[in-house]
This record gives sequence, structure tokens and C-alpha cells, in this order.
Amino acid sequence: MLLLGLALALQARGEPDPGNQASRTAKEAVEKALPLIEKSARVSLAERSCFTCHNHGMPYLALKAAGARGFKVDVDLPKSLLAHTEAALRRNRENYAKGKGAGGQADSAGWALWILAEGGWPADDTTKAVAHYLSVRDADKGHWANVSVRPPTEASPFTTTFVALAGMKPYLDVPDRLDRARAWLRESKPKDTEDRVFRLRALAYLGEDVKAAAKELLDTQRPDGGWAQMEGMESDAYATASALAALSEVNAKGVAWLVAAQKPDGSWHVKTRSKPFQPYFESGFPHAKDQFISVHASCWAVVALTRGN
Repeated sequence: MLLLGLALALQARGEPDPGNQASRTAKEAVEKALPLIEKSARVSLAERSCFTCHNHGMPYLALKAAGARGFKVDVDLPKSLLAHTEAALRRNRENYAKGKGAGGQADSAGWALWILAEGGWPADDTTKAVAHYLSVRDADKGHWANVSVRPPTEASPFTTTFVALAGMKPYLDVPDRLDRARAWLRESKPKDTEDRVFRLRALAYLGEDVKAAAKELLDTQRPDGGWAQMEGMESDAYATASALAALSEVNAKGVAWLVAAQKPDGSWHVKTRSKPFQPYFESGFPHAKDQFISVHASCWAVVALTRGN
């Protein structure tokens, strides 16, 4: 009864239950999460014409990672997510070709083009237009600036810079932009976990030595095994999963924290810090107003947990 009471108390507070570590493996956690991620992505495909990183981009990354490791996934769903992403960009192709962009600017364009690149989408008029837009966006800076303040996923210039680089470079090589981004990344100091994660990713993408950046991220791991989004906050699934997915080596303590934090329904719950500015959309993922950051975290969790399987 004492152990049951502890587990229920931890679950109510959104904290991991250490007992889960003995009863569930990382493989089982991934298998539990995939059907929920797939369901939410299908609903979003059917109901939303726009591209979203949380319900289209991240599910694609999760399904790609899981499929590559032999997990059972809906093989048609990733194809549909890529086609949806390209169609969303194509509707604004003329504005991208003129360097004007669309809603979300480099955040949305970078994310969407990165997903197409991850899926091996061939170069075409759409990718050419969006890559051109990214090449001229923030041309006076060494980085790409975020236009939204929706923490943690759309509040960091490091995140925007990484997705812009990873989206642009496969379709348009602009050495000057890459060199200036490299210099900015070397000199700029990250403030929180999101900054550290995507600075590490961007440096690695550019082929830089990432030992110092990886150590900086590892040094902020909490004694419980997780990461917090920022100083003063508790460890949570978004910060932990995104950190684990960015590190080149499997971090056993972090994996154990993440497995223990999974909810019985297969999701990971993270409380939102963003103020809503669009009408509420129900994607079928749990946690109501927290669903978008939670599906984002759950997808990063799948990416992170498949690496050791």
C-alpha cells in the first residue's frame, strides 16, 4: 500500500514513478508510445492544412527513428506527413521565392524543409524557393532569429538556426551563411536547455568539434537523471528527451528517468509555458491544453529511446 500510494502521488504531481523502471524497458516504452503518436498525427493530417512541428514534423522524426530500429510503424503515415509538409510549403511558394516567407517565418520554413530533407524529398521548385528564402532571411546576422516567443520550442535563436541550416543546406549550399552561422555558434552562450540542445545539434551538423558543447549539456543533467527546461524548474520529459536525442552516446541515467516518466497511456506529459494565440485544436493526444508540448516531448522520447535498441 505504501508503494502504491507513492506511485499515485508521483503520478498526480507529474513526476516519474521509479517502479516503472523495473517493469518497463525502453523498447516497451517506445512500443507503448507509437500508436498514440500515430493516432494524433492522423487526426492532424485530416483536420489541419497547415504544417506544425509538433503534430507533423516531430511525428515524422519519431516514426523514422522507430522504423529504422525495427519497430512496427504505419509505413504509409510518414509518406503522408511528407506530402502534407510539401503541400503546405507549396501554397506559399511564390512568397518564399520572393524572400518574403510565410507565417512563422524561419521557424516554420526551417522546420518544414528540415523534415523534407530528413525524408529524402527530391529538390523541386518548392524546396528551391524555401531554401532561397532561408538563405536571404536574416542575411545581416550570423544566425536566424526566432519570431515567436512560445517556450520552449519556439523561443530560441539556436533552435531556429539549427532548423534553418538543416533545411537549407541539403537544397542550397551557401558557404558564406554557413561560415557566419558557424562563427556565431562558436561565440554565443546558451542560456537554457533548449539553447544547449540546439547549439549542440547545429555545431554537429556543421561538422564542428562538439565535445565542449556536449559537456555543457551533460553538466546540467539533474541528480535524478533528467533535465529541466531552465534553472529553477523541475526535470521534465521535453527537456530530458530532447537532450538525450542530441547527445551522441546513450545516457543510461537519463533513459531510466524518461522510461519512469511515461504515463500509462503511452504519453509523456509536459505542462505548457506558452500563451495560446490560436483557437484550441484537439488532436486526440492526451493532456488537453498541454497536448502540443506533450506530443513534442513524446516524439523526442521515442527518438531518444530507440537509439539504444
